[in-house]
Amino acid sequence: MEAEGGLADELPRDVCSLFSDTYTEESGYKFCGRELRITQHFGANLGVAAPVWDAALYLCTYFEEQKLNFQGKKVIELGAGTGIVGILVSLLGGDVTLTDLPHALPQIRKNVSVNVPSDHIANVCALSWGVDQAHFPQDYDFVLGADIIYLKETYDLLVQTLLHLCGPQTTILLSSKMRKEHGTVDFFQNLLPQYFNVEVVKRDAEDELNVYRMTRFQN
Repeated sequence: MEAEGGLADELPRDVCSLFSDTYTEESGYKFCGRELRITQHFGANLGVAAPVWDAALYLCTYFEEQKLNFQGKKVIELGAGTGIVGILVSLLGGDVTLTDLPHALPQIRKNVSVNVPSDHIANVCALSWGVDQAHFPQDYDFVLGADIIYLKETYDLLVQTLLHLCGPQTTILLSSKMRKEHGTVDFFQNLLPQYFNVEVVKRDAEDELNVYRMTRFQN
């Protein structure tokens, strides 16, 4: 997830408890015939980057249902957190770069080392939205993100980053918990459509989870 620690007062209520206790938990998942072992380091250091969020599992389920072809595709994940989404895409043949803020990278690297064989590609590096996206190329086939829309002050920075990363051929897939109180709905319904074609491709009304597919407007 793309957020610095120490933001508990501004974060959604369902994440504030992550700043209290410190412990490690390993969980198993299976998507697209691939088994994943994901370690989560809960505590104040990682904060929202620690857990596997429902939106990440929902996005993995979407990949499975749609039988998306990532073989040989160039992919970047934003706010990777545990890395579960990017790891799955790497196992499905993608050339993947998993990004987050520096404090989250050790957890991602650990999970990559456990799950991704040496003959697959899963690079891990820091990316701060609106700051250093220019260090990354603009020819990705897919840009991915799961539950990265929850701090309003980061929304414009995220849009700047998406605009840089997306070329004419790029598909963006964002999975999100729809938190109205944090402007998530407004982000998808009003801000993003100023720059991208936006479509809901999967929706869970009960759990308020959506997957959006987007492409950049062409001049």
